[in-house]
Amino acid sequence: MGTRWQQSDAPRGQDYDARWEQLAATGAGVHGEADLIESLLRSAGGTDVLDAGCGTGRVAIELAARGFSVVGLDNDRAMLDAARAKAPHLRWIEADLVDTDARIDGAFDLVALAGNVMIFLDPGTEANVVAQLADRLRPGGSMVAGFQLRPGRLSLERYDELAEAAGLTLVDRWATWDREPFHGGDYAVSVHARR
Repeated sequence: MGTRWQQSDAPRGQDYDARWEQLAATGAGVHGEADLIESLLRSAGGTDVLDAGCGTGRVAIELAARGFSVVGLDNDRAMLDAARAKAPHLRWIEADLVDTDARIDGAFDLVALAGNVMIFLDPGTEANVVAQLADRLRPGGSMVAGFQLRPGRLSLERYDELAEAAGLTLVDRWATWDREPFHGGDYAVSVHARR
């Protein structure tokens, strides 16, 4: 099944990584997602992460470097090729997020959906993706998703409804991965926990 990501003209593979490398070269922090995820895992005593929509592995590789067990999942071969080239020792799975039940076994302490993953899904598949990823969580595990809020795309209200239907409860929401308070705006990072 195709996704909005595959239909977009967003940079892929090494071109995608080059943007982050240029940003890091300016001295800007580029690991806000990993910082937040690490904090959540440490406070809960978790170690296992599924990076869903992992792209070139930027977040997964950083989390692995910090001592966590990480599996990266994406359906874009060019992005995964870049991830595999940088970290061949990690487990990278090529699969569509609407078909994770058949591709992923085991349970995770945290599922990460960084990089606008939720708004690049095909309309109508979001409920299936959220439900399947929620099923990959251990009891008490967390799903963390950050995405832009755009007209015509997945809204926070709808995302919360999908999470609730999948057995998840909203725990926290911020405007950034650096935990800036959310008071509306065009981006949100949401943490839902499995009941």
